[in-house]
Amino acid sequence: MMPIRCAGSIIRPLACPLLVSALLIGWLSGCATSEGSAQKSKGYYQEGIASLEYDQQKAFVSFQKAVKLDPNNKEARYGLGHILALQGKLVHAEEEFTAATKLDDSYSEAYTYLGQVLEKQERWTEAIAAFRQALTNPLYATPDLARFHLGRILAHEGNFQGAMEAFEDALVVNPPNVPPALLHLELGRAYYKLGFERRSKETLTKVTTLDKGGEYAAAAKELLTRLKP
Repeated sequence: MMPIRCAGSIIRPLACPLLVSALLIGWLSGCATSEGSAQKSKGYYQEGIASLEYDQQKAFVSFQKAVKLDPNNKEARYGLGHILALQGKLVHAEEEFTAATKLDDSYSEAYTYLGQVLEKQERWTEAIAAFRQALTNPLYATPDLARFHLGRILAHEGNFQGAMEAFEDALVVNPPNVPPALLHLELGRAYYKLGFERRSKETLTKVTTLDKGGEYAAAAKELLTRLKP
């Protein structure tokens, strides 16, 4: 008796062109949908940026929509993380900043905000790593932000030499992105801890000029009273 041939083995060659066509149409449709979603995501991101200053909730919703449409939109994830951090939702903010850095490991702004979120959670070692990673990008436009926060954590950890170097490096950035009076205050404190009294006195005195009558000036004056005349 001849073996019975499976019907499927007979019709398969005939069905192949139809199957390939169907798959191709589906793939093209998927590409069009993906491209359309990416474009819509960019639109919502721009909408979020435009409303960030005057309507934080609207910006939040726009960034959420942008991320939902395109999870690979790193800028939208950064924007969403920014608002979540402002709202005190540090764990969720950390998730968004981490996602943004995974999409682009040279995304210094996201690493800097991630470091700040970790800093607020007192996760010092992880925060230091995030700030250092931000500074590996030579094109980072605002490196003084990462250097300032890195310096504060190093000072908190008792590494005043490292803190001093971070603050001094931050000072050379022009225009500054950290209030100069605050940066000089932290540098003056680092000098004081290292026993560099002359440098500390000069730096803290500058704070009183940069921030006349302000809280930074008040802190500087208090520290100046501890230094020798």
